[in-house]
Amino acid sequence: MDGGNMFMVTPMSQRVALDAGSTYGGYITIANPSNATEDFHYKVVVSSYNVLDEQYTADFLTRSDRSQIVDWITVDNPTGTLKPNETTKVHYKINVPSTAPAGGQYAAFVVSSNIGEISTSSVSINNIFQMASILYAEVEGDIVHEGEILGVDIPGFVATTPIVASATVRNDGNVHEAAQISLEVKDHFSAGQIYPVAGESGTIEETILPGTTRHVTRDIGNILPLGIYDVVQTVSFMGNSETMHQVVVVCPVWFMALTFAVIVSVIVAIVFSVKRHRRKHIAL
Repeated sequence: MDGGNMFMVTPMSQRVALDAGSTYGGYITIANPSNATEDFHYKVVVSSYNVLDEQYTADFLTRSDRSQIVDWITVDNPTGTLKPNETTKVHYKINVPSTAPAGGQYAAFVVSSNIGEISTSSVSINNIFQMASILYAEVEGDIVHEGEILGVDIPGFVATTPIVASATVRNDGNVHEAAQISLEVKDHFSAGQIYPVAGESGTIEETILPGTTRHVTRDIGNILPLGIYDVVQTVSFMGNSETMHQVVVVCPVWFMALTFAVIVSVIVAIVFSVKRHRRKHIAL
């Protein structure tokens, strides 16, 4: 079952600074794991990298002004075979034309099985048969840094876990930017830290491509399905920062239904009790 091995491609992303008219060399590493049962015949294809929506669904097919770099890249050894527990470096070269526009350029080194022809229309970085290493390049020149935080949201009430916190940022410049999003969750009554756990960071960094809006969601799942929590989310982007504090009530539907039923039962019991009391009072 060639191509079915859980092969690895590193790094998953690279950032390079380029000058118009220059040449840059780099590589990606492909590994066939030690527990593989067969040789892995690989193929490396350079494709464009864009996104389709605010959730950043990857698009490896559409060419744009920001994917001209695909035509500048050559791969030295795009095909080969790896035995189990064997790795190789696939080297590439970027020949930047003197007319290259300033700003961001984006491509993907897509690695897949070299058995048969596989259309890049099915490429998915979540598919073990095809993986991609994303190249974020910045061509020096007139760089525009412009963007904003559009919103930070934490729900005040959820019926089921996880709690989903979200943030939306917009990049109006001509080069990719980094957004830092930190999250902290505590028990409302004890103030005990729930997330992040000791020794871990609650901050993630997301890359925002030029001319795009990115909606980032984070799931808080390691909490009890019934409780009250203090959630704090901070978004930092291009020198600006926005923080939201929210008390979140987590209450499942069954508990609300049970509580409602108990309340109704108590009210009905009280009404009947009052009526019986009145009847006895009238009879006397």
